[in-house]
Amino acid sequence: MDNAWVLVAEEPSWRGLIPWLANAEPYPEAQILVTIVISVALLAFRRGAHEWAEDRGWNASELFVSGVVALVSTIGIVVLVGTWGLTRELRRAYATLDLTQMLPKVALAFILIGAAYALTGFIGRLIQRLAGTSDITEHQREILFRLTQVGIYSLVGLVVIGLMTNDIGNLLVGAGFLGIVVGMAARQTLGSVLAGFVLMFSRPFEIGDWVEIGDSEGIVTDISIVTTRLQTFAGEYVMIPNDDVSAKPIVNRTRKGRLRIEVDVGVDYDADADHAAEVAHEAVKGLDDVLTVPSPQVVLKEFGDSAVILGVRVWIDNPSARRKWRTRTAVISAVKSAYEEEGIDIPFPVRELMGRGPAGGLELAGESRSMQASADGGESAGPRENGGGENQ
Repeated sequence: MDNAWVLVAEEPSWRGLIPWLANAEPYPEAQILVTIVISVALLAFRRGAHEWAEDRGWNASELFVSGVVALVSTIGIVVLVGTWGLTRELRRAYATLDLTQMLPKVALAFILIGAAYALTGFIGRLIQRLAGTSDITEHQREILFRLTQVGIYSLVGLVVIGLMTNDIGNLLVGAGFLGIVVGMAARQTLGSVLAGFVLMFSRPFEIGDWVEIGDSEGIVTDISIVTTRLQTFAGEYVMIPNDDVSAKPIVNRTRKGRLRIEVDVGVDYDADADHAAEVAHEAVKGLDDVLTVPSPQVVLKEFGDSAVILGVRVWIDNPSARRKWRTRTAVISAVKSAYEEEGIDIPFPVRELMGRGPAGGLELAGESRSMQASADGGESAGPRENGGGENQ
């Protein structure tokens, strides 16, 4: 150890890899100038190289340019280290770290992580193959794969920690405090992860279901441990955090395998409401997508402003947005055609305008104008002209 310190003292620390600094007195100004020049040159080279690659498209040239930039940057850093005479300090740090024993452990850790990644991919393909030949659903396959993935990575993580340190107890204590800090900082993400496992086990919906979650409606395309993905009927993809999913009402329109569709239609008050209901029932019960069991129903719902409102209810199987709107269109078209053949009117909204009469009561505007015209000797109730005989 004493000999090492003697060697350090014999060779000035300012001597490095630069020949003109190795055999001369130190020049701090020159070192600073060289550092500035190399730093600016590296930044300019990096920017120009990436701009050159972007002008030619993001292809294999980008990978080549990135490698060249990394190589030139490494050379520049080595030159800077030699300029400031830090090579001996680097050798001492290397000896202290004892990388000859650390490198095999790091290599083994990377091998274990790569093996875990390959194993989870193989198990995922195996589960997918089994799902196609057995009664395992897509949802159950996702749960099994996620649990297997978490188990394998947790086991490999413990093995890697055991390779890197011999004091597992203190490391676990530190990891516990770190876990508390991370949990406070990322509580929303952790909440989404926990909610994701709850959704996987409670199964309120599965991949391919038509659901409505809050203000979002569409087909479930993916259920991960963090988010749930929907494809809306407008062709948009919506990613909803799982904690948000679990906190909102969920409407699943495909779980029962059938869906009821209701169309409201109004008939005139002068028409026979029971007969109108029978006509509507006969019109919709023979449609293609309408189920016979449960059978279609027509109910009298309420008295509207200008019509009696009938509710035409039909059922479809294998619900989807396309089948729903196709069936609604067919029901409306069939009921309208049937009412036209039977002479049943679907009235327009009617409004009656009322005005205050001469005696202070409420009268129809038309009747009030007629009474005013009679009082004026049969003339119009509009304003009359005075040909200069107007009283001043």
